[in-house]
Amino acid sequence: MPKLIVVNRAGEEQAVDGDTGLSVMEVMRDHGFDELLALCGGCCSCATCHIYVDPAFADVLPAISADENDLLDSSDHRSEASRLSCQLVLSDAMDGLRVTIAPED
Repeated sequence: MPKLIVVNRAGEEQAVDGDTGLSVMEVMRDHGFDELLALCGGCCSCATCHIYVDPAFADVLPAISADENDLLDSSDHRSEASRLSCQLVLSDAMDGLRVTIAPED
């Protein structure tokens, strides 16, 4: 069971366990991170699950899709570390993944 480290908008850090095969968004939602709105429920049709991923994990993440890239372009808070949490499926290789919830647009 991989561990996910989540930093909320107040800068508070919390480690939670997640099941492999669930998206990072689903794990965060299931652990009560209400700041992550995820309005589309993981369909990659909004950017309300925008997070910043620790660059140390860049090599284990899937490549960003064109749809995800387009949605992130709509955010005023996009950075090189930006991803949509619904598009990252948790795996054992992601154990210890540290993400920060992006500011709300």
